[in-house]
Amino acid sequence: MHILIVKTSSLGDIIHTLPAVSDAVRAIPGLKIDWVVEEAFAEIPTWHPAVNRVITVAIRRWRKHWWRNLAGGEVRRFRQQLKQTPYDLVIDAQGLVKSAFISRQARGPIAGLASNSIREPAASWFYHQRHEVPKADHAVQRVRQLFAKSLGYGFDANALDYGITVRDIERPAGPVGTTTDGAAPTLMFLHGTTWDSKHWPEPYWRELALLANQAGYKVKLPWGTSDEEARAVRVAKGLQGVAVLPRMSLSALAGELAASAGVVAVDTGLGHLAAALNRPTVSIYGATNPFLSGTFGYHQLQLKSGLPCAPCMRRHCHYQGQPLTDTLSDGEAFVVTPACYRASPPTEVLGHLQRMISQAAIPVTEVGDLT
Repeated sequence: MHILIVKTSSLGDIIHTLPAVSDAVRAIPGLKIDWVVEEAFAEIPTWHPAVNRVITVAIRRWRKHWWRNLAGGEVRRFRQQLKQTPYDLVIDAQGLVKSAFISRQARGPIAGLASNSIREPAASWFYHQRHEVPKADHAVQRVRQLFAKSLGYGFDANALDYGITVRDIERPAGPVGTTTDGAAPTLMFLHGTTWDSKHWPEPYWRELALLANQAGYKVKLPWGTSDEEARAVRVAKGLQGVAVLPRMSLSALAGELAASAGVVAVDTGLGHLAAALNRPTVSIYGATNPFLSGTFGYHQLQLKSGLPCAPCMRRHCHYQGQPLTDTLSDGEAFVVTPACYRASPPTEVLGHLQRMISQAAIPVTEVGDLT
């Protein structure tokens, strides 16, 4: 059997699809899988040994000059690639009109979510099979259910396998959880995210780096944009045990994460990658809801705010209450912005992470450990 997955973006959503791939190849011997994905994330499907062929699409780039690209050769070549192979089934795992349209370009029947289970109900008009999946379930489990219903198998919801072959990604030298010189365990701080409302306050990142150093950890700060690089430099300034990583590929970042002892993240795609690699991770949520699309896996903890306005699901903070302040270890007081992150101060974040790192060696088999 030969299937095509259409899951083009974003980083976290693509990672959420990997357990469904593991389920499918376990249930159907000899299954061949091709995958359509945005060019920026083309590395991710290749990490799963069951993925045979990756077909890249560039909708994000094409729509900037759509009138030129529609008539150009790049779009035509992409459509020709999709039509080269007759598929037994095409699964639209994205659930958007754009992904449904892409699915229609391929040769084969299309399966997707029913209109009452999907983000954009109009997308279901394109499908030959429509499957209902509870909207209240986590995104990982929703995709797993879609694949199981589309391909006709059952799966163990209590077990989870992202299928990433760690040996095939770029990894720094040295044992897991240490720096390359083996001197100290390493933590990764994933501070970069998109919405303003999802940013943990920069003074908290600085304080956390200081506390981690004092506790005997090295800290690494990755970045993907110039703003993120500038923040990383400010957080690391004057702290000998804190390093700003160079800009690197997703595979190289995956290697750094796989080699770390633990991770602190905001609501960001790299946090989902840390979960997929089974790294002990504390993820800090304020404006967004971790129960639907938060980090999912073993050794995961999501911290959320108790403010009545959280999660607001807004790009910018609209908090109207009294300013919430905190005092750092140097005695400096500051107003916590966004206010919802006052519930997750650095001392508590590091305490949670240290506990999780110490427990990470314990075998995990029960569904209660999946979050």
